[in-house]
Amino acid sequence: MAELFIHYLNHDDVEVLAMSDEEILAAVESALLAQGRGEATLEPRVHLVPEKDYPGHFNVLRGYVRPLGVAGVKVVGDFYRNYERGLPSELALLTLLDPMTGAPLAVIDASDITDMRTGTVTAIGAAHLARRNSKVLGHIGARGTSYWNVRLLDSLFDFEEIRVHSRRAESRNAFAARLERDLRRPITVTEDWESCVRGADIVVEASRLQSPEPLLQTQWIAKGACVIPYGTMSAVELTLTDIMDKIVVDDWCQASAGPFGSLRAHVDSGRLSQRNLHAELCEIVAGAKPGRESDAETNLFWHRGLALSDIAVGAAMLDKARRNGIGQQLRYR
Repeated sequence: MAELFIHYLNHDDVEVLAMSDEEILAAVESALLAQGRGEATLEPRVHLVPEKDYPGHFNVLRGYVRPLGVAGVKVVGDFYRNYERGLPSELALLTLLDPMTGAPLAVIDASDITDMRTGTVTAIGAAHLARRNSKVLGHIGARGTSYWNVRLLDSLFDFEEIRVHSRRAESRNAFAARLERDLRRPITVTEDWESCVRGADIVVEASRLQSPEPLLQTQWIAKGACVIPYGTMSAVELTLTDIMDKIVVDDWCQASAGPFGSLRAHVDSGRLSQRNLHAELCEIVAGAKPGRESDAETNLFWHRGLALSDIAVGAAMLDKARRNGIGQQLRYR
């Protein structure tokens, strides 16, 4: 019987790999292109809520990217009170699988992958839906994905002003300090949502609410802006979709299902449906539908996060790890 080994990449290994912005953007773009060309299989995510009286749940994401020849399953926890234990709110594990035999190829600490690919999809969405000369970013939230949102957006737009806000002063100040160190530019820390969002060219809402609450008001959104809300619990008003010229999602089946998501109430109430949905992002990346067509457009991009992006970044990490001798070989059988 043939021996089987799993390539294991722990958190330290992922950090040593030091995936560049270009490597991450290329990986996610390849997954979106495969999705847009019908060369991927994406199963709806499922949720597991282990304790009804404790805030937190698991997401299970599954998919297959044919051009990469890799299938994968990611399990990621979303427990916003983890900061009380000195842990990230999102801890994840990605398993890459051989689609021809079912054999496991790799197990990777995917907590950073979750952050990277989320920020990358935010950036790619903005690249297609925001004005090219966008100069002001307003970012709500300071979780792990937020860092990659700002880092990758700034790499594409080179903002004149970056504003950040989050619920806890210590988190927003630490977030701004990290950004200032890595981006080598001043970051504006705001004390409230309005001063962060009002008049910004690109607005990203990545808050962590315990229950839906319309903290982001539609009247603050400037004409011609691009709004990217993706909090687990909705933080936007129902009227937000009324002012949009184009609404784009990463995958309609996942956006329209399940109990979570920033536009959950918009789908449930019929304000957002396939009738007024402009496109899935993969259709724009593949050239099947247009992105922004004028500076006057006010556009919205809602992404839930797809297994395809996780798999693509994980596959890129695995390839780089093999080339550089990083990680451990674990005997499977």
